[in-house]
Amino acid sequence: MAKVAVVYYSGYGHTKVVAETFANEINAALIEIDQQGEIADTDWQILNDAHAIVFGVPTYMGAAPWQFKKFADATSKLWATREWQDKIFAGFTNSASLNGDKQLTLYQLQTLASQHGGIWVSLGLLPANTKQATREDINSLGGSVGLLVQTPADAGVDEIPTGDLETAKVFAQRVAKITERFYISR
Repeated sequence: MAKVAVVYYSGYGHTKVVAETFANEINAALIEIDQQGEIADTDWQILNDAHAIVFGVPTYMGAAPWQFKKFADATSKLWATREWQDKIFAGFTNSASLNGDKQLTLYQLQTLASQHGGIWVSLGLLPANTKQATREDINSLGGSVGLLVQTPADAGVDEIPTGDLETAKVFAQRVAKITERFYISR
């Protein structure tokens, strides 16, 4: 069975809920980047042993927060030795605005994966873009590079739109399926 790890940073708890929803759907390992941008030493081994790594971050001011950047910079030693070469990667982001420049954050995550020689998994879903569509629909924000989540600034962690959480589950299944396919065929 393919091993998937979700490494995430969450400033206010909303991204943590998305990470947990994603991970619980496929029994993935969860690794939280702390407020200082660090992960535990044992977490590095989990990431190295994983077949797939999923990045999860909020979007602040059009990019991932500095805590994720610190984590990303710390992966440079792994980059130099090609430790994560040919791993499967995917990503998701959450912000208070419907757009909020989330696409830029996904490109940032995709670029990090590409620098490591990884294989990026897109969302793979059509957008819910008809007049009848609601925020409760799968992919109501129309993501393609990865999962987009929108939580209003005044919403609690229990108020993330269910459509976004359902999209996280579908995306988790896609990542697991592609990872399994890739590693079974090797």
